[in-house]
Amino acid sequence: MGQCGRSDPAAAFVSGMLNAGNIILVGPMGSGKSAVGRLLAQRLDLALVDSDAEIEERTGVDIAYIFEREGEAGFRSREAEILDDITQRRGVLVATGGGAVLDAGTRARLRSRGCVVYLRTSVDQQLARTRRNALRPLLLNPDPRGTLERLMAQRAALYEEVADVIIDTDGRKVGSVVDEILRRLEHERSERCSD
Repeated sequence: MGQCGRSDPAAAFVSGMLNAGNIILVGPMGSGKSAVGRLLAQRLDLALVDSDAEIEERTGVDIAYIFEREGEAGFRSREAEILDDITQRRGVLVATGGGAVLDAGTRARLRSRGCVVYLRTSVDQQLARTRRNALRPLLLNPDPRGTLERLMAQRAALYEEVADVIIDTDGRKVGSVVDEILRRLEHERSERCSD
């Protein structure tokens, strides 16, 4: 049995026991990736990188503008490039965009460069969490529920494929989700250390 460090999950994780020392959050829009990411990064003393915010910072324009000018394909290309870049860093917590898993190369990089946590949520919960946010280009249509259902049907299996850990977020407070992630990461660390 290898030496696995302290019993504190944050210290154990940061010491590099899980893959590349990164945590990568995936899931649909409204699953809580940004809010969970902020608290989890704070608790683990990791730098938080939100891929959508990183795209906006590097391009100088918001996501909606990129969708308007380049379409979804242009945005996804930028997203894949930026995720490739930021997941090469060590000791970061990455909050991805909901469609990041669509690209097979990105999925492979996410899995090889960190512990991937899928924040699973229902379409009803997504609607409740996104209804007042006009910055979601894919929902700017007359049928946001239909759009979310279509996206979930297209992406759910991809989230599951890439995930090391799956956490249900419906009806839960951010702190509760973070506590469960920490427990599950400690479990993953213990499993890997006992091999």
